[in-house]
Amino acid sequence: MDIDIVQHGSDDPVKSAPVAIPEAAPKSASTLREGRPAPLGATWDGLGVNFAIFSAHATKVELCLFDDSGEQELERITLPEYTDEVWHGYLPEARPGTVYGYRVHGPYDPANGHRFNPHKLLLDPYAKQLVGTLEWNPALFGYVMESGDDTTFDERDSAPFMVKGRVIDPAFTWGGDRRPQTPWDSTIFYEMHVKGFTKRHPGVREPLRGTYAGLASPEPLAYARSLGVTALELLPIHSFVDDSYLTEKGLTNYWGYNTLAFFAPERRYAANPDFAFAEFKEMVARCHAEDLEVILDVVYNHTPEGNEMGPTLSFKGIDNASYYRLAEDKRYYINDTGTGNTVNLSDGRVLQLVMDSLRYWALEMHVDGFRFDLATILAREPHGFHEDGRFLDAIRQDPVLAGVKLIAEPWDCGPGGYQVGRFAPGWAEWNDRFRDTMRAFWQGETGKIPDVAARITGSADLFDRRGRKPWASVNFLTAHDGFTLADVFSYDEKHNEANGEDNRDGHSHNLSHNYGVEGPTDDEAIKTVRRRQMRNMLATLFLARGTPMLLAGDEFARTQGGNNNAYCQDNEISWLDWDGIDAQALDLARFTQRLIALRQALPLLHRGRFLSGTEDEERGVKDVAWLTPTGEEMTEDHWADGHARCFGVLLDGRARETGVRVGSDATLLLVLNAHDDVVEVTLPPAAGGGEWVSLVDTNREGPADMARFPIGHVYQATGRSLLLFMLRPAGGARSGGTADRSFEHVADVLHRVDDLAVRVSA
Repeated sequence: MDIDIVQHGSDDPVKSAPVAIPEAAPKSASTLREGRPAPLGATWDGLGVNFAIFSAHATKVELCLFDDSGEQELERITLPEYTDEVWHGYLPEARPGTVYGYRVHGPYDPANGHRFNPHKLLLDPYAKQLVGTLEWNPALFGYVMESGDDTTFDERDSAPFMVKGRVIDPAFTWGGDRRPQTPWDSTIFYEMHVKGFTKRHPGVREPLRGTYAGLASPEPLAYARSLGVTALELLPIHSFVDDSYLTEKGLTNYWGYNTLAFFAPERRYAANPDFAFAEFKEMVARCHAEDLEVILDVVYNHTPEGNEMGPTLSFKGIDNASYYRLAEDKRYYINDTGTGNTVNLSDGRVLQLVMDSLRYWALEMHVDGFRFDLATILAREPHGFHEDGRFLDAIRQDPVLAGVKLIAEPWDCGPGGYQVGRFAPGWAEWNDRFRDTMRAFWQGETGKIPDVAARITGSADLFDRRGRKPWASVNFLTAHDGFTLADVFSYDEKHNEANGEDNRDGHSHNLSHNYGVEGPTDDEAIKTVRRRQMRNMLATLFLARGTPMLLAGDEFARTQGGNNNAYCQDNEISWLDWDGIDAQALDLARFTQRLIALRQALPLLHRGRFLSGTEDEERGVKDVAWLTPTGEEMTEDHWADGHARCFGVLLDGRARETGVRVGSDATLLLVLNAHDDVVEVTLPPAAGGGEWVSLVDTNREGPADMARFPIGHVYQATGRSLLLFMLRPAGGARSGGTADRSFEHVADVLHRVDDLAVRVSA
């Protein structure tokens, strides 16, 4: 790109240079009124538009109006009023469709945290629709970028290269839209990328692939429902920026963790970009009609403006000292995010921005919950993380947000940033301890049984505090960041060469294993063990207490070719390959479907109490007992045996469901064998007698045969396999008991599970 460089600047860093006014005669200033300081943003009231923007340190704010394309600036209007640190004005002649931005005047004084520069057009933080695309150019920087000195002052106009906001009419007919309101203990998250999920889907019309409308098409939603998941967790869809270093390499910010506008849905995912907000609403309504919740992955911890050497796009030019956490030397930024800056939620107005955004998406866009990227940052105060920080307190008392699901990614890059299990009641948290423990155990690491036992019973060591429930632990094996499930068992090393960073990016500690061949292989023995290991991991995920999260495509062995950091790969590396699902991949998808059906049919797997192993003296039962392969209860010596890699978990269906209700569910036996070889497992006795029925054996490629075995039977547990048995009480169907009815119900569920082959290929 050829750029004409004009050198500007001054020895005096504290200044606010005059900006030339367009030659076009004003069209709206004569009708300008004072307006209101609330609500913030550009609000159409049916007669005109109220504009309001917060800045505690500005000296003047200009509203800039553009033509419909956003290319020509038509008028600049000084907002006439300043109330409670909000600049505001009302234009009776303005209508939905009006394209606008701001120029904010004030001191350019980096040493004191101020970076005002009215030559830079700024995006309204409350903009609900964007116009144009950000074009990287030196004019976007508040200082003279070519000088490398952020204390210089740049006078080039950034408007030609900057995105703008557009006033919207939010009216939308929701009709009979009903939120699914799936209980936490029945929730199963399905993490997906809006574009990647349907870009190659044969059941979606070509113009709609990769869009909100594409995701709302019948085939993708029917597939998700047939799989059994209850909530679609979407990677960021707030409008975001492609980093300049990526565009220079011909890459994009595919994942979207670089939010520029917290109220505007990303236009690139819309079949009609000019109506992205309406298309998104239609998608949500159709998901709800299929009883699927919509969860947004949101990024309120940082912005694309980077550190002191970054561009001036919005916050930095509106009120840098308020919006960002600054170091003791206010020229510099606190960087707990690893991206250059950290949004300052200790400031009341910045906290209001985030809360207003969350309420907007919950109320106006009907989303059902939020997963917060680097959530530890949001709960930081100047002294560090606090589980009762201002943000968490604000969330807790908000009547709107009390009705949505809240999920934290409980870590960041700052000091004391790892806070798994430390969030306040009402929150669920990503539990990376579950991921790492299960990967290590199934790869054969020794000494893992105590940790595995804690993870599959809800991670009480982390979450059993302040009345929190097992659902607070969001259990996952893989996520967008890292290897896919198939790649965990196909690659010893990461292969991120396509990212253009000489394979230096991404984690190197993946707890993965290729079983003798790096990547694809024709060796049937290796392929067999890889498939069994994937079944082991999936079974562990869905049979453990906690809230499962499945990465889209893991159910049919999707691969990224060993790329464990595909954040910039908007191509076949990241897009789900629906046509490439072969018979064996389809078998894995069917297996996943059966696991989810079993989980939902067996309340014992997702009861709302942590398991303790203590005996209920009144009923003479334990909620959980830990068994050796010979069927004996484990002793301290067994727990301490670092070489043990096989054990059983006996879940008694008679144990108390709550402090009041006693249990009446079927009794289950779970066996995990991470040894390389067969282990003989003795099926243990159970109160009342009966027989054990096989529900899951990961050594089997097809469905379980529900074979029956007497108590005391010695079962051959294949090396690296997981087993699930259900107790059928003595007397069979003649007993008529609740546990026996549970058995009949589960048998019926397994027989009625939808055929995924139809859903995938239809």
